[in-house]
Amino acid sequence: MTRIKKFLRQASLLLPLLGMTPSSLQAVEVAGVKVEDRLTAQGATLQLNGAGLRTKMFFKVYVAALYVTKPSTSSRQLLEAPEPSRMVLQMLRDVDADTLFNSLRDGLRANVPEAELVTLQAGVDQLGALMATIGQARSGDTIVLDLDMEKVVVSHNGEVRGQVAAPRLGRALLSIWLGEHPVDDSLKKALLRG
Repeated sequence: MTRIKKFLRQASLLLPLLGMTPSSLQAVEVAGVKVEDRLTAQGATLQLNGAGLRTKMFFKVYVAALYVTKPSTSSRQLLEAPEPSRMVLQMLRDVDADTLFNSLRDGLRANVPEAELVTLQAGVDQLGALMATIGQARSGDTIVLDLDMEKVVVSHNGEVRGQVAAPRLGRALLSIWLGEHPVDDSLKKALLRG
C-alpha cells in the first residue's frame, strides 16, 4: 500500500470521529452554481444540509441550498428544529416576484393545514409585500430566506428587504421544500442529504 493510499485510508477512519464527512470538507456544485459548505447567519454557524436543482416543466428555475445548525436527513427533525436555518435560492432564470411568491403560497397551501394557514395569513401577506419589492429576480440573483421560530428575513442579492415577525411562518415556509407534498420531490431528496 502506498503512503498516499495509507494516509487516505487513515483520514477516512478519522473524519467520522470528528463529526465530518469527506463531502463536508468542500463546497459542492449544482448546475454550475458553487454552494458553500458553511456560513454564518443569524449569529450562528450554519452547515450545508443539502443542495439541489428546482426544475419546472424541464426548465431549470433555481438552485436551492439549505443551511442548518444541526444537519439531518430527517425532514421532520428539520421542520421541528428550534434553531435558525437559511434557504438560499440562486436563480437560474428570470422570474418576476409575483410568480415567485405565488409558487411559495401554493407550496404553503399544499403542506400546511388550513387552520394553521389562517393564523399565518397576516405574515404570508407581509411576505408577499416584501417579495414585491424584489420586482424581477434575474438569472444569477440570490434570494435568501433566514428562518427561525419567530421571524423570516428576506434578502435579495445581499440586501435585506425586510422581516416578517410571525411565529411558525419560517417552519411553514421550509415545508414548501421538505413537507409531505414538496414543490419538487428530487429537490427534497437533495436537500436531505445531511
